[in-house]
Amino acid sequence: MTTAPNATDTTLSEEGRQIALEELRETEQTRTQALAAMREWVDQNAAIIRCRTDDNFLLRFLRPKKFSLPIVQEAMTRYLVLRQALPPFRRLDCEDPAVAALIDKGYVFPSPRRDHKGRRVIIYRPGVFDPHQQTNEDMCRIHAMAIEVLLENEEDQVRGFVHFADGAGVTLPFLTLFTPREAVRIVKNGERTVPMRHKEVYGINVPSSLKMALDWGLGLISEKIRSRIKIFTSLESCLEHIDRKLLPKEYGGDIPMDEMIALWKEELRALRPKIMSHDQMEVNLDMFTEQARSGAISALRTGNMLVSTHKQDGKTDIKGLSGSFRKLEVD
Repeated sequence: MTTAPNATDTTLSEEGRQIALEELRETEQTRTQALAAMREWVDQNAAIIRCRTDDNFLLRFLRPKKFSLPIVQEAMTRYLVLRQALPPFRRLDCEDPAVAALIDKGYVFPSPRRDHKGRRVIIYRPGVFDPHQQTNEDMCRIHAMAIEVLLENEEDQVRGFVHFADGAGVTLPFLTLFTPREAVRIVKNGERTVPMRHKEVYGINVPSSLKMALDWGLGLISEKIRSRIKIFTSLESCLEHIDRKLLPKEYGGDIPMDEMIALWKEELRALRPKIMSHDQMEVNLDMFTEQARSGAISALRTGNMLVSTHKQDGKTDIKGLSGSFRKLEVD
């Protein structure tokens, strides 16, 4: 695992630093103190056996939660448990044949251009996924891989992301990929656990046969995120809201999709060793309930504070930040 440096710094541009200050309340002092506190928490937490503690990794959790340590620690705990307990969140290898095939098809890839606010635009084409030939693990793995790679960039941690999804080709068999319970877990944990700032979401070509399922899914997410989602009946109407130059040539831009995918594959290969090393991170799953291990974590709290486990004098003392360990609440 990465060894944390003694001093904290950031690779953010001056504009990025200003955004971090205005939107996330991030200053050099705040960043330094929060990073030190998180490293101490990881070191003293008996449930965490191995974990990255370099600035970049910890900041990806601190920034979207605006440096609120109890909330950050809950999100990071969720992340560590989920990626170890559920197979689709491990072995994030861009050279795995099943994943590589989806990458080549353009299932998900970011535009090489940033929008006027410096944000990456992530393009999704779920219709190229074959539910008869590929598995839900393949689907989860390629999403998890994209997230891990993109969040290695500090500018993206701060500026957030724009999402563009084309639902053409999505059919009813897609509904059989996940049970309703699994779908709820994915949606809820996606919002609570994935440390991404979702700024704008655009969708086109939503099949009428799946509109009810989409409405159900939207009902599971927060009003904050739901208000940022816009669904359009045509590409032309969507292009009134998003710069066409950010999209592939096939959607009105000027860069062919194949070129965008090739550039994305270069990004994936460059970070492959680091992303693969995440499988070395480990938590003591015996300290969590079966429901938590299967991905339905609701919270680790005592009252309103996150539960933390501490090591002292060779003994494990499980305490909350404001009291003793009570229970693990589950959805």
